[in-house]
Amino acid sequence: MLKANAHAGSDVRSAILAVGQRIMSGKGFSAVGLNEILSAAGVPKGSFYHYFGSKDAFGEALLDSYFMAYLAEMDELLGHSDLPVAQRLLAYFASWKDNQSFSDCQGKCLAVKLAAEVADLSEPMRLALDAGTSGIVSRLTAALADGVADGSLRIDGSPASAAASLYQQWLGASVMVKIVRSTAPFDAALAVTRQLLHLP
Repeated sequence: MLKANAHAGSDVRSAILAVGQRIMSGKGFSAVGLNEILSAAGVPKGSFYHYFGSKDAFGEALLDSYFMAYLAEMDELLGHSDLPVAQRLLAYFASWKDNQSFSDCQGKCLAVKLAAEVADLSEPMRLALDAGTSGIVSRLTAALADGVADGSLRIDGSPASAAASLYQQWLGASVMVKIVRSTAPFDAALAVTRQLLHLP
């Protein structure tokens, strides 16, 4: 019985996080009240504080959960050993373009949506963002090193500096896409990516 209750508790926590991710990806962190999330999740307000000590603690858990899923998807995309690394990277950035659209991103643009907003509001949330984005850059770094080794791409400078440049390029493009309501910034980012990797 105890295991069933623990499982149910995990499901409730996961449901709150999933609904919060979807809503906050659209509206931001500060603009969303707990009542909106709990109502959409069908969870009584008292239950929230059983799982999260505060809204900030919820935000930290939300970012941790988001990055865990994001990095797992990234590992899957970049882990196709049957493809040259350059093709894997292009597939990753194509997925970025699909998931970070200015229209409904179904919760997959959470980091882009919250980064500027919460970095100055909450140190634990800033640290969660820092850890998550560092995980992305470290995976890009490893992929670039592998791509140089398999001969499918070339870079000027170190894999770490190239990875940081690529991530910053695409993060900036994601912000611009929301401003101009067009995917043109992603097309520009892809062109720069091809140049950085010396791809045709």
